[in-house]
Amino acid sequence: MRVTYRVLAYAVAVLVMVQAAAIAWAVAGFTHWIADGGVADKGLMESEESPFSEALGFMVHGMNGMMVIPVVGLLLLIVSFLAKVPGGIKWAGITFGLIVVQVLLGMFLHDTPSLGFLHGLNALLLFGAAVVTGRRAGAGRAVLPRDQAPEHAAA
Repeated sequence: MRVTYRVLAYAVAVLVMVQAAAIAWAVAGFTHWIADGGVADKGLMESEESPFSEALGFMVHGMNGMMVIPVVGLLLLIVSFLAKVPGGIKWAGITFGLIVVQVLLGMFLHDTPSLGFLHGLNALLLFGAAVVTGRRAGAGRAVLPRDQAPEHAAA
């Protein structure tokens, strides 16, 4: 369970990196498309078509953030009760709590764009918490150099 805990925690961190990359890719494509004469208006927002290929980044960001990361975070929280990681439940809870905040900020920033600042900041906090959470799985186990390892009697 300790390995599963660690994998899930680091998966959250990697997925947050995918989030950052996807939204940066989408926004870069969007601004390039506008610079080439593209027009962004309500019709574009309601359209089913993608006028530039990088718009896929918006879809990846949305699906990853609304579905994949919350599921992985919930699995991490569940596993934390079984993994016997020192402080593991607390850190899995912090990570999951930051995921919930992140999803809510993402949902409400469309009506209140200034929440985008907090959404970006919380993403950094979430990444840090996920890394700390993953590192907790190694806590409590001393790793001794070979020359200091206790001798085991052969049976």
